[in-house]
Amino acid sequence: MRLSTRLAVFAAAALATTAVTTAPASAGQRPDPTTDVRIIGFNDLHGNLEPPSGSSGRVVQSDGTTVDAGGAAYLATHVKQLRAQVRNSFVVSAGDNIGASPLTSALFHDEPTIDFLNMLGVNASVVGNHEFDEGYKELQRMQFGGCHPTDGCQFQPTFDGAKFPFLGSNVYFTNGLPALLPFTVKFEGGVPVGVIGATLKDLPSVVTPEAIKGLKFGDEVEAINRTANLLDYFGVKAQVVLLHQGDGTEVEGPNDCKLRPGPAAAIAAAVTPKVDAFFDGHSHQQYNCVINDPAGQPRPVIQGSSFGRLLSVVDLKISLKTRDVVRSQTKAFNEIVTRTVTPDPAVAALVADAKTKSAPIANKQVGTITADLPAAGNAAGESPLGDVIADAQLAGTASNNAVVAITNPGGIRADLTYKSSANNEGDGVVTYGEAFTVQPFSNIMQTITLTGANLKNVLEQQWTAAGTKILQISSSLHYSYSAGAPIGSRVSNLTVNGTPVDPAATFRVSVNNFLAAGGDGFTEFTKGTNLSGGPVDLDALVAYLGAHPNLAPPAADRITRLP
Repeated sequence: MRLSTRLAVFAAAALATTAVTTAPASAGQRPDPTTDVRIIGFNDLHGNLEPPSGSSGRVVQSDGTTVDAGGAAYLATHVKQLRAQVRNSFVVSAGDNIGASPLTSALFHDEPTIDFLNMLGVNASVVGNHEFDEGYKELQRMQFGGCHPTDGCQFQPTFDGAKFPFLGSNVYFTNGLPALLPFTVKFEGGVPVGVIGATLKDLPSVVTPEAIKGLKFGDEVEAINRTANLLDYFGVKAQVVLLHQGDGTEVEGPNDCKLRPGPAAAIAAAVTPKVDAFFDGHSHQQYNCVINDPAGQPRPVIQGSSFGRLLSVVDLKISLKTRDVVRSQTKAFNEIVTRTVTPDPAVAALVADAKTKSAPIANKQVGTITADLPAAGNAAGESPLGDVIADAQLAGTASNNAVVAITNPGGIRADLTYKSSANNEGDGVVTYGEAFTVQPFSNIMQTITLTGANLKNVLEQQWTAAGTKILQISSSLHYSYSAGAPIGSRVSNLTVNGTPVDPAATFRVSVNNFLAAGGDGFTEFTKGTNLSGGPVDLDALVAYLGAHPNLAPPAADRITRLP
């Protein structure tokens, strides 16, 4: 059945059912009786079936203490406990369930993660940018099942696909037709609840162009409002949005709200009052906020970090008379997915199976380190692991006459820890699986020629009105920046191999294909010339680790922050 037909059939069936199945309260009941509905959400799981390691496996609380968190089997137990507390409840995801995944899931094209989400009873998910990592056709395979066209079914003999819909009200084919379902309707406690999905309109800037060929992404507010009005017309008054867009925060606990206002807050403030709550994703932050709708009424806007460390819970009280949410009685909280509960045995078995099947590749030693290599940057934004990766990419493209390598922080997905996740001992061993978790995208290294002026402009693009993204650089490149200077004029003291950069001089610079295409807003890279191909970024890192046993964290002296 063609997708457009499926969309029409689904919408007609869901909305027609909505219009006839819920009746007003019967005589004799107290005025305006209500029912309780709990919605349990998570976001940015990224195939983390095993408990993530390092800082990626901890939740920071309001007092600065941390709690070990995450792991599919623990998450499943927490979901069961939360559902048991409220009779009418269902589970949703705010996107990036798959993609940028550890080897345990990625080796099998994330089929184990889809199997887990089915076991968890997920009812709906918005698409994130990483759902498009392998293209639209692969996303459709994740939805409807079937073996991979090249690799077949390697995890199980068959793959049935997701038992829940992937939503995207603002995802269209280039001819304007919808490419995904815009919404689904869940009936709980005798009332329909509309679930609308919208992904970030800037998704093309964070994926490779080939992955979304034939697609376009529209304005989030316009798409949500259009869908909300349609649902409302057919009597679906209680509505929530799964939004794969998020904002930054100051250091906060899971239930604090210290947003640095950005696109998600702006969307939440602008969307029609018909929507009653937002589940955010994408920025991997933890917050529990209340933002007033255009009518001045409060509604929750919540995000649960990433990697399955938090569950975002919104408790709605819905009038059986109006079938709308009683906003004043809405409650929301983030619950830490602690590892002190009994892991769900069925999910634990699934994870063990994936781990066993991937073990021959995942457990292969590729290097050793003398201390943790964190992905997080220091006050200037320089990361020990980012330094190592950039150095590895420079070494891997030496045959292209590269003199500088630059990598994007979003491509570094986890820490490399001295305590091995394979045996939980402080042995400094780095396995292939751990290296893969750090660099899971299989991006291709490319070397381009930039002028000194281009190089400075690239670095200036780290700061925009929307936020800051500090690129990680090889040891051959040094610079300073003034945090208080105007955007576009912050970089100074730029040198390559100790020599001040002449704006007219040319330099061979290695980046991954994502950055070369202008990804993350670094459009200056697209002005590069004389492109030469290189190795896969992961292969460059593995080779570098093998060539530098007992690798120590580099000195953090490449980026200097000035007042």
